[in-house]
Parts: sequence; structure tokens; C-alpha cells
Amino acid sequence: MVDSDDLIVQDLRKSFGGVTALAGVSLRLQAGERLALLGPNGAGKTTLVRCLCGRTRPSAGTLSLLGQRLMPRTPRERLGVVPQEIALYADLTARENLVAFARFHGLRGGLLRTRVAWALEWTGLADRAEQLVGAFSGGMKRRINLACGVMHEPKVLLLDEPTVGVDPQSRQRIFEMLEELNRLGTSILLTTHHLDEAESACDRIVILDHGQVVADGTLAELVRTTVGTKRHVRLQVETAPAQPIPGWTLGSDARTLEARVEDVGGQLPALLEAAKRAGCRVAQVEVQRPSLHHVFLHLTGHALRD
Repeated sequence: MVDSDDLIVQDLRKSFGGVTALAGVSLRLQAGERLALLGPNGAGKTTLVRCLCGRTRPSAGTLSLLGQRLMPRTPRERLGVVPQEIALYADLTARENLVAFARFHGLRGGLLRTRVAWALEWTGLADRAEQLVGAFSGGMKRRINLACGVMHEPKVLLLDEPTVGVDPQSRQRIFEMLEELNRLGTSILLTTHHLDEAESACDRIVILDHGQVVADGTLAELVRTTVGTKRHVRLQVETAPAQPIPGWTLGSDARTLEARVEDVGGQLPALLEAAKRAGCRVAQVEVQRPSLHHVFLHLTGHALRD
């Protein structure tokens, strides 16, 4: 990865009347990086994206794209934006949509034709090129929507919930498309409500809460600095224990016992034996590695869709 920044946000602030949406957000998107932006509803993600693409004027702070400071009316030719809402013409074909958006970005002639042909292959929809987009499935519309946002070959791409409302197969296809785009040199910043997407498809994660950055790092860094690396063991028992059991804590469900262990193979047998001696009949044992879900709950106190 090149040691430089394609996008820099410094102390960004935005208020709507008496409501503070952004309270001093700072982050960097490095060249060639895939960055996930997470946060509970109302954390400020959408406001930040709108500021980056010029649709909302910040109250304070600075934005820089590829070394150029962005003002509210600064052209953003090297920036691609794909909104959460499908932005397509339902009564045009896939090819006609791609041509229209390519022209919006100033493409003409041979370059336009080349980019449209590339987009149809990239989305896997070349055989549907002459069909009306209005008849497409949700996943197909998402893929064309994504292609329309990159017809001008942006250096930096902003994606707001790129897989919302699509089936698992379409999600996988979309992230394969994004991986190819990233290999071609596009830096990507995306918001998502799917923690598994942030874990598997992004290099780094920024978590917002109440308009501020509360965490910034790789998944391994976030786990190490928040919940730690111990495995989480959850035991479902048929009856609630009559008294505390050494090594276990009682979960929110009276029939759930929880423990944190460094060495599952070495420590779990003794924990199970302690539960057995206390008269607990085990119904289920679950062992989880620390995940982004645990990090998110630790930092915000919410599940991602709260």
C-alpha cells in the first residue's frame, strides 16, 4: 500500500439547529485502502458522507481529496459516489443507464463506449444490456447502480450501504466487484450495517458514535485494545444454578453461564466439570472468538441497528 492519503477529514463539525451531527470527526483514507465506516443509527455517518460529496456544508473543519482542499463548490471529478437509494432510470435499459451516467461525467465517443462495455462485463450483466432496468432484481439494480457511480474511473469511491436489501449471493458478487475495483487502484470508503462485510472486505474500520470517532484501526487492533483476545464461552444449562459457580458468571438469561478463556482446550474441561459439580445439565456449549460485534457493543453499548 502506498504511504499516502487519498482523503483527509480534520475536525469536521456539523450542526442542524440545536442538534450536533458531527462533533469533530477526523479520519484518513489511505491510497489503495478499503475503509469501513460503522456506527449506530444517528451516529453521523450519512452526514459525513454528504459533507464529503459536497451535498452538505460543514459548520467547521477541513476536507482534502488527493491533496486538494475541498470547499462546498469544489469540483469532485476524482470522487465517485454511490448512494444507498437506487439512482437509476427504470424505463431505460442497462446500457442506456450506463451511457447516461457516463455522459453526466463528461465521457464521449470511444472512451464512453469502452467504459460501457467494461461496466457490463464487470457487473456480469452483458447479456441483460438491452433489458429495462425496471424489471431487474434488487441485486442486479445494485450492480448497475454501482457501475453508474464509477463510469468516470474515480480515484476515491464513497459507498453508502452498498448491499442493503440484497440476497447473500448478490452481496458476494458486489464485493467481488469492489475487490476488482480496488485492485485497479480505487480507494474505497463504505458505510454498512453488516459487520461481516466490514470484517472480511475492509482493511481498516472507523466507528462513529454521537458524531465522534470512538475507534480507528484494523480488526485485530480494535479487538486487542477493547475486548481483548480471550475467547468467549457461553453455556446453556437446563436449570438455573442455585449458587455461583467458580469460573463462571451468570448471563442475562438465568440459564446462561459465561466465561472468558485464553486456552479453550486447557481451560474448558475444568469449567465444564465445575458446572457439572454444581448440578447443571449442559444443553449447549458455544465458543466465540472476539469479533467486531463484541468490539462494537463494547464501544457503543448498542447493536449496529439500534
